[in-house]
Amino acid sequence: MISVLGAGAFGTALAVAFAKGGTEVTLWARDAKAVEVMRSTGENPRLPGVTLPETLTITADFTHALSDVILLAAPMQRLRGVLEAHPELSGRTLVACCKGVELGTELGPVALIRDVLPDATPAILTGPSFAADIARGLPTALTLATPDEDTGKALQQRLISPNLRIYRTTDTVGAELGGALKNVIAIACGIAMGAGLGDSARAALMTRGYAEMVRMARALGAQGDTLAGLSGFGDLTLTCSSEQSRNYSFGLSLGRGDSFDASVTVEGAATARAALARAKTLNTDMPITAAVVAILDGGLQIRDAMEMLLSRPPKEE
Repeated sequence: MISVLGAGAFGTALAVAFAKGGTEVTLWARDAKAVEVMRSTGENPRLPGVTLPETLTITADFTHALSDVILLAAPMQRLRGVLEAHPELSGRTLVACCKGVELGTELGPVALIRDVLPDATPAILTGPSFAADIARGLPTALTLATPDEDTGKALQQRLISPNLRIYRTTDTVGAELGGALKNVIAIACGIAMGAGLGDSARAALMTRGYAEMVRMARALGAQGDTLAGLSGFGDLTLTCSSEQSRNYSFGLSLGRGDSFDASVTVEGAATARAALARAKTLNTDMPITAAVVAILDGGLQIRDAMEMLLSRPPKEE
């Protein structure tokens, strides 16, 4: 049995995929009313058009959702609160299914789990994926990162399902940063496209943004090759090219000067600020991230940001 904590679109999609693959799965939602809706209708309004398998157990009772392997599908900035509120998670294998860097501490999901619950076994599941695709059974490949190789192998076997292929790595820092920093670049790409700067500008931002991701990852001890895989380059490609991405859509709205639904979680906004603060302590150059933060804070106009990036001193690639 595995449990998924968090009945948002992504948590529900993972629960559906694993349940359809024959795994005994419990999906926990903190809202009892939401649980009743899912039980009575067989659907989650957060994931419309997807029928929940009859074998999927849905509960609002936290004690019924405890198992030896627990997937944490809470947004990055809420993850600490979930862990601190439930010390009974200690001693279990906890797989973070969020992408980002915590504001204030500048920790990624695996490091955050270690910080709050040092007796737990931490891991992260990340990579190019949209909830709707996973729930519909479309082919998807993800990266599973955990510090211990033997734990990773066992966990990989537990989580593989017919349409969900999982690759493993012990480079948790690289996997964390790939999934987090690509959201920042997705915002930048959305801004460029929304402002009418064109596909060539987006390609340039993706390429130079990837260079920023690798620079920070290496400065923090990650392997550059990890960023070339699913959790880095793969996720960057998907997130910067589809309006299904909340971060890219948020950027589009900024570029067009449109309003954006404040209830939608945009992890890249918080991550941009946390990453820039960390980059300064590392003396790591991240001009695109800096431009995104300046635009978000209202200190820089979009055209001025592009001009600033284009006027940087010439250099080798």
